[in-house]
Formats: sequence, structure tokens, C-alpha cells
Amino acid sequence: MTEHDKDQPLREDIARLDRLLGEVIAEQEGPAVAMRLANLRHADGTPDAQPALTGSALVRACGLYAQLFNIAEDLHHTRRRRAHRLAGSRPQAGSLERALSTLQDAGIDEAQLLATLAEATIHPVLTAHPTEVQRQSVLDGHRAVRKFLARLHAPDLTPDEEAQLDARLKRVILALWQTAEIRHFKLSVRDEIENGVAYHPLTFLPALPALYEKLAGLIGRLWGRQPALPTFLRIGSWIGGDRDGNPNVNAEVLAYAVRTQAEAAFAHYGYELAGLYRELSLSSRLVCVSPAVARLAETSPDRAESRREEPYRQAVATIESRLAATAARLGVGFNGRWPAGEPYTDRAAFRADLTALQLSLMQHGSGILAEGRLSRLLRALDVFGFSLMPLDLRQHADIHAAVVSELFARAGLEEYAALEEAARVRVLLRELSTPRLLYSPYLAYSEQTEKELAIFREAARIQRDYGEDAIGQSIISNCAAASDILALALLCKEAGLVRLTDHQPQASLNLVPLFETIHDLEAGSTIMETLFALPWYRQLLESRGRLQEVMLGYSDSNKDGGYLTSQWALYQAERRLVTLFERHGIRLRLFHGRGGSVGRGGGPSYDAILAQPAGSVAGRIRITEQGEVIASKYSDPDIGARNLEALVAATLEATLTHCPRCETDEGVFAELSGHAYTAYRALVDTPGFMQYFLEATPITAIARLNIGSRPASRKTLASIKDLRAIPWVFSWAQSRVMLPGWYGFGSAVAAFLGRHGEAGLSRLKALYDTSPFFQVALSNMEQVMAKADLAIARRYADLVDDSRLAETLFGRIEDEFEKTRSAWSAITGHARFLEGNPTLARSLATRLPYLAALNLLQIDLLRTLGEHPDDEETLYTLHQTINGIAAGLRNSG
Repeated sequence: MTEHDKDQPLREDIARLDRLLGEVIAEQEGPAVAMRLANLRHADGTPDAQPALTGSALVRACGLYAQLFNIAEDLHHTRRRRAHRLAGSRPQAGSLERALSTLQDAGIDEAQLLATLAEATIHPVLTAHPTEVQRQSVLDGHRAVRKFLARLHAPDLTPDEEAQLDARLKRVILALWQTAEIRHFKLSVRDEIENGVAYHPLTFLPALPALYEKLAGLIGRLWGRQPALPTFLRIGSWIGGDRDGNPNVNAEVLAYAVRTQAEAAFAHYGYELAGLYRELSLSSRLVCVSPAVARLAETSPDRAESRREEPYRQAVATIESRLAATAARLGVGFNGRWPAGEPYTDRAAFRADLTALQLSLMQHGSGILAEGRLSRLLRALDVFGFSLMPLDLRQHADIHAAVVSELFARAGLEEYAALEEAARVRVLLRELSTPRLLYSPYLAYSEQTEKELAIFREAARIQRDYGEDAIGQSIISNCAAASDILALALLCKEAGLVRLTDHQPQASLNLVPLFETIHDLEAGSTIMETLFALPWYRQLLESRGRLQEVMLGYSDSNKDGGYLTSQWALYQAERRLVTLFERHGIRLRLFHGRGGSVGRGGGPSYDAILAQPAGSVAGRIRITEQGEVIASKYSDPDIGARNLEALVAATLEATLTHCPRCETDEGVFAELSGHAYTAYRALVDTPGFMQYFLEATPITAIARLNIGSRPASRKTLASIKDLRAIPWVFSWAQSRVMLPGWYGFGSAVAAFLGRHGEAGLSRLKALYDTSPFFQVALSNMEQVMAKADLAIARRYADLVDDSRLAETLFGRIEDEFEKTRSAWSAITGHARFLEGNPTLARSLATRLPYLAALNLLQIDLLRTLGEHPDDEETLYTLHQTINGIAAGLRNSG
């Protein structure tokens, strides 16, 4: 079959969507607007080839076209994967089939695999960073478009049915056209919590039990015995617990987050129990039941005569009534069908009743009825518990220190803020070694201190009510010293999250340092070694199973040091941590704070995990899923299942397979990193650079866009240091420079070759052939640069008031881009970007005319807004261009 044949369904979908969108626009806005949109197809994506475009309608049309194309493309990818499966093709990279076959070929036996899974932790963690620009209402429309497109490819579709689906599809497109994409209100944290929870009924609740079932089946097929798998894959969150830079998160919000999550979990369990009730109509005249099920039936609230001989249904009614009582005890909404019974003390008690059903069915000739819904419900309970997702807390180290300082001051102790590091460690250990609390209810404290302590107390209550895993981590942003971790431990002790038992410290959650800047990444292993040398901290780790989690920040390290330096600093930090932890006998779990864009650690997760240093995965990995990436990965069940599967596959492969030729050349990368850092800092430290950034990108408009509950900067937009890394990267993507994903690499290679000549180039080529780290770094950089457009970026530079500054800085950016393109080409041997990825090249080529049009419209709107900053209509249309460009670029946040 030719590539033309394979892509025919995609072309048909695009043509249909194009036709229907054109009809809607012609009917709503007139044929002239529709014609101008159609003319974009003949433009080549360069600014000079664009037809003259004006007006909000064209902005919306370009943006909606990009969204519809994304849907068709994602559906086509799913369709192609299914075609490969049906054709019996070799399993694709990132699939469980491929991963397990690779492990088997490598000589991994079942015992090794199961031992790894027993120790494994794989957690994608949802965060609420403000790059999700699309409303849930719009995403609902997208799901409807996908559903109707999929039905249109049914082999037995009649002409009448096709006409009906075509009409339904057009109605959805019209609804999307008439739905405001831009929120007229600022998102609250509660909105973000609800948005995060919404992905569970869509994807996570059905997909995770199915994935466990698939993995067990594949292991049974390959190794001969289907195992009972431990629960190693869960979805985490810090939406509602992350207060770093977000003043809107408090104890009430934390409680709301857990309650909202719990309601989704209980609703799912209630739905599944109702299904079991319908399915288990077995009669006591025909089957026997176990004593445990008989007891459940005897106490059933379902006393209808028609159920008298149906013990399983009666037992299910008892379980549902107890679940309703449990929800009531927790203050969680639940629509139960039966009067509340005795509440479950914990999820283990709920599981015991479900297990009683399962065992009875298996022991009395109904074994296959124990599979399916009941088996999936048991797995869902193990994965989601009563709280749906483990929730992380996070706060900046300076806030923790300020609270500790006030507690010390009110207690008449040392002036904590004035102490040197060694003295801080000493006084903190003194307080941590005594059960005495520093807080007194009879003293007055600042609002900040009361708020922070209330959050920790609420976390302790949540753990008591929902189980310790409901809140499993407390993360310290900008952790720069051992005292930062001990300060958090002291605040946890004030709330009972850290306590003394028989003079030994016990913790009910993990204390997680987040190393973010280049300096902190370099110092991270030293900080951890200082902690490991403290007997008190070693004892605390014993209470956590000798497990220490460390979070690494991709975003701020990139903003601090540029792309290549950030990547190498992260890689080196991991290697140092692996060595240190092995020496001390502590288990390491890395938490990767990655964003959607390459400048924030983005790119394919499967490749990124396989490129980690040896020993750094070890079956344990947590990865943030942020912003618009959550919608693109998890709003569709098929795509969501595929992404979750790739995480598991990569983790198993990275843990159990070894590549002796895959080690990096530390000397080469250290030299490249040093040159890249110098080039990057020379640019961003140039006087006037911040002015250039503020005027040559839409950052000020992004800061006014209602796409998140947090401000765009921690303090002010006058400093790169205080600017959040997310809008920093997002702004460069909008202006098509994509600077955080490549700047500095070209200068680094030029300096390296200037010193080492042709031999240096040969070394870099050899490294590209053997180093997964280098391959992934260059592959991600290639994708970013393919989306960059310096001709359009120059138009943005023209917005800068100081023309001399603009010419100087844009000239340097342009020069570095050409250096980087040349270096990439020399190392990889490719003449053009995306030569080796025709699918992505085709996708991007189709989008370029619409993206270029949106960029040019955005530039005009930015100029108008600069002259009339209070023009709300211009700002609204400008925000629509931001939506459209983000949709067209996809992983831009």
C-alpha cells in the first residue's frame, strides 16, 4: 500500500471539515470571508505570500481550522495504529507489546520483570500551569467532532446515515463557531480543579484498569503465567495543593480539591456497582454463594420479593449502601439508590466486600463473571482509592523560611532569618528532636503564617479521612540548602505530618526538594549528601521505606541557562544523584518537572525516558503533565491509553535493558554546555533585552489572558528572573522565534569546532550515533526549529520602539539561528528539518499558511493595542490569535 493510500482517509476528513467550515463561515459571515480563508490554501506560509486579511472572523476561522485539523490528525494516527494491528505488523515503539518483547529478547525472565513492577512507581502528575487556552466547552465540541468523523468511516455506512452524520458534524462546527473561545473571566483554582478531574471519566477511570488488564495478559502470553499485578501506575495532581506564586490556594481550596476528586471516584464506583447489580442476576436455585456473600445478602437494604432468590444482587445493594454511608461520612456527594448502611472505615474494607463477591463467583462455577466489570472495579479501587488522585503540596522555600522565622520569633527563640546555614540546620534539628510545638493558639501570627499552617493541618485531616496516600508529597520550590528541607519538616511536625514515635521521627508524606536553576541543579547532590549525613534525617527516611524523591525543574533551568546547558545540567544532576543514593543505600525517585514545549523539557515522553542516565529510572518516575498537553494527551480515551502505555513501556525498558554503547562523552558535553551558556547569557543579559522581549512578543497580552489562576510573574514583568518560565516560553512560541528550544547550540558547536576542527565534528557525529541523550536533544531541537519562522519573527521585532535595539538583538537571534541550523545539519547529515519525519513535515506544511496569517494578524493587533491599550475589542481579538497559534503549534506551552 502506498503512502498516498494510507493517508487518503485523513485527506477525506480534512476535505469534509474544510467544506463544512466553509459553509458555516459563508452562512454566518458572508462568502467574501469564506473566500479569503480558502485563498490561504494557496499561500506558502511565508509573510509575503499571505493575502490581505483583517477582522475577527478571519482570526477565528484560522484558529478553528487548526483545531479541526488537529482532531482529524489525531484520529488518523489512531486509525493507522489499528491498521497496523490488524495487518499483524511489528508492534510500534512505545507499545507494551514491543517493550515486553524487547525485554524477553534481552533475557529478562518473569521473576525480574515482576520484581521491577513490585517496586515500580509511575505517576503522570496533572498541574494547572496557565498554558491551557481552550475552554472545556470547546473541548466538548472537539470530542463530538472526533466521534462523528470516526463514525463516517464505518464500512457499512449507508448514504442516509452519511448525510445525517454530515449534518450533525456541521451543527457541532456551527456551535464551535458561535462559542466564545476566550473566557471573559479569570479562571479560579476551583475551575482548574474541576477541569483536572474532568479527564477521569473521559480517560483515566476506564483506561487505567484496561491497561493493567492488557499488561497482565501480555505477560501471561509471553512468559506463560498471568500475574496479579501490583498497583504501580497512578495519576497524580497538584491542582489545589500548589501554592507557589498562587495566593489563591488555601486550606479551603485544598479541601475542595480532595472532595471534588472524591466525588468523581465515588460516582464511578456507584456506576460500576449499578452495572454489577444488573449483571449478577444469579439465582440461589441455580448457584451457591460463599458465607461472606450470604452475610452481605442477609443485611441487604434490597428486600424486594423479586430479589429474594438473587443473593449477589442483594450483596451488591449492601455494598452500595455502605459506600453511600462512607461518602456521607466524608462529606462527599453521592447519588446512592439505597438507604445508607454502615460506612466503610477505609478502602480496604470496601475492597474486602468486593473481593468476597469475586471469590464466591470463582469458587461456585461463575469464574468468568468475576472478570470484566468486577475485576476492573477492583483495579480502579486500588488505583484511585477514595481520593481519586494523590495530591501534592508545593510552596516556595522562602515562604517556608518566613513561617519558620515567625514561629521562632513568637516562641522567643533565635532570629532564624539572620542565621547562617549551619546554625539553621542546628536549631531546626533541635526543634525536630522534641515533641514540643512552636505554635501557640494564644499568640497572634501573620496572615501568611496562619494560612500556611492551616494548609498543613488540612493535609493531616485529609490523610486521616482518606488515607495517607491522598496527600503523599510536599515539594519545596527553589530548594537551595539542606535547611530548606528541614524547615518544611518542622512545619509538617507542627501539623502532625511529621511526629516522634519512641523518639524516632516518622513522616506520613515525602519531603521533596525541587532543584530548578542551573546552580541548584549543580548543588543538589551536595544538599542531599548533607541531609544523608544527619542521623535524624536518615531515621526519617527509614519511616518512608528509605525512599527519597527529588524533583528536577526543566523550565527554570532553561530560562536560567538556555536549552543545551539546561539539558546537560539536568543529565549531570541525575548522574550525581544516582551515584550518591547508591552509596548511601537510599532509593531514588525522580520527579521530572517537564512542560509541553521543548523549552520546558517537552517532547515525546517515551524517548525522553529512554534517554535518562543509567540507573536514574529504576522503575520509579513521576512526570508533570501541564497545560494544553493534558488536553492533547488525555481528552480522548484512545490517545490517553496510548500515552499511558508509552510511559509504562519506556519505564520498563529504561529500567531493565542496558546499552553499553549509549554512555555520553562528559568532556564533550561539558565543553558544549559551557559555550552554549556563555552565548545564551550574553543575549539575555544585554541591556534592553527585557524591553525587546516585552515589545517583540505578545507577553503583555498573554499576561492579560484568562488561561490560569496564577499571575504571569511572581513579582513583576521587569525581570526575566521573576518571570514565570511558562509565559516566557509561550511568548517566544507565539512570535515564532521558539528561542528557548535552540538558542546557544550553534555558538557552542562553532566554538567546539574552532578548537577541535574536523576531529571535533567527527566526535559529535559519533556521539549522535550512540548517545540517546544527544539524539533526543537534537530531535526535539529540530522539531522546534521547524516551527520557527524568522521572517515572521522579524515583523514582531519591528514592534520594538527602539529600532536600534531591535536590529541589534534580532540580528543576533537571526545569526544564532543560522549557526544552529548549520550545526544541526553537519551533525545529523540532514539538509532540511523533518526529513526523517514525513508525517510531522506534512502536518506542519498544512498548517503553515494559517499560522502565518494568524501571526500577521496578531502583529497588527499588537501594534493597535500599543497605541490603544484599553481597547477591549482589540485585546479580545488578539487573544483569539493566541488561541489559534497555540492550536496550530500544538505543544507550545
